Amino acid sequence: MKTTILAVDDDPVDIKALQLLLENWGFSVDTAQSGRDALARLKETEPDLIVADVRMPGMTGLDVVTESARLRPGIPVVLITGHADVRAAVHAMRMGAFDYIVKPPDPDEFRLVLERALDHSRLKRENAFLRAELSAGGLYGERLIGQSPAMLAVFNVIEKVARADSTVLISGETGTGKELIAQTIHFKSARHAQPFVALNCAAVHPNLIESELFGHEKGAFTGATCTRRGRFEDADGGTLLLDEIGDTTPEFQAKLLRALQEQTVERVGGNQPIAVNARVLAATNRDLRQAVKNGSFREDLFYRLSVIELRLPALRERHEDIPLLAMRFLDLFARRYHGPAKDISRAAMKSLAARRWPGNVRELQHAIERAVVLSDHATLEPADFPDPESVATKPAPKAASETLQNALDAATREHVLRMLDRTGWRKQETANLLDIDRATLYRILRKFSLEGR
Repeated sequence: MKTTILAVDDDPVDIKALQLLLENWGFSVDTAQSGRDALARLKETEPDLIVADVRMPGMTGLDVVTESARLRPGIPVVLITGHADVRAAVHAMRMGAFDYIVKPPDPDEFRLVLERALDHSRLKRENAFLRAELSAGGLYGERLIGQSPAMLAVFNVIEKVARADSTVLISGETGTGKELIAQTIHFKSARHAQPFVALNCAAVHPNLIESELFGHEKGAFTGATCTRRGRFEDADGGTLLLDEIGDTTPEFQAKLLRALQEQTVERVGGNQPIAVNARVLAATNRDLRQAVKNGSFREDLFYRLSVIELRLPALRERHEDIPLLAMRFLDLFARRYHGPAKDISRAAMKSLAARRWPGNVRELQHAIERAVVLSDHATLEPADFPDPESVATKPAPKAASETLQNALDAATREHVLRMLDRTGWRKQETANLLDIDRATLYRILRKFSLEGR
């Protein structure tokens, strides 16, 4: 589904030009030529974003801000204003508008404002969903699953650290669920009503990570066409997760340490300290103690981040949890894809429990998803879960078009395309839906020649 924008302007020429511009960017556009017309549309539809002119006869853009918040709370509103109306637009932001753009809008700046508004809206929806899921699922919701001694020990630590405001370093192999742990800590803390914001440091180019985290001022570097808040500011009052913190450079680590110590940030290109109050959680799949010894990670930052250390066990250390996880994933994907698979045979479950799972819970999840997509039977058998390690040792069959890998690639490509269509080809949102980082998504897009689509 494409992202839908409701464009509101009383000038027929301006509204048509705005519609063409937004459609050219890939958005689905609904139009209204008055504030009252816009409110009538809101009673019938729910767009992802509203773009409205400030000065309109009868009901102004400011009225659209207040009335849309009453009818459809949570939908961001971006105002378009002339220079003479900037003061009114600033007033509207205090009343709840997300941002404003001055006529005639610079296309690059306008698009950035729209993307920021959509990201902000998505973040609010995700936080609301996670809060509801945690509440409905009891103590840990439906996504943290485990009854093994190793996981019970993790749950015990979560209970204690959630009550504090200390920094927590969450370590564990890739796929063990570090972000889920961070989310649970946040939503069980006193900050649960405020934003939870995550930044995957490994997925951001080293030259851009400072801007991503601290924000930047307009003109700070090539491409900085407008001022942008960073993740620290977005997480103000809530929790900021710095995922894959071990992949950052010592230069960035020095700036992060200063921000943590002073509880202020400076945007790139700016010289004004901005106070922030965000609890910081960090996650890594690396041995940071070893990184400190070899000089690739600052010792002072390590001790600042690791006030409390929480290590997640690998799946091979909690084999007794595999049946619980497998059945949970089976239920999830059976409902999502409406396939015939509804159960896992005893032999298949025994086979799953005996594996090493180097990719941990994420690998198990993907194995169940592939089996559900490809199986024509109500009960999944061992043959539905080929062991990658044993498959890798066998010679490739002559008929390459009939290989299992080709079938898996075809299913993967189709699934990624569905998720891209669902998010309107927004890459970060697609990566979140697929439970992978942005860098992995781009590798998949390159593999299947989907980059230019």
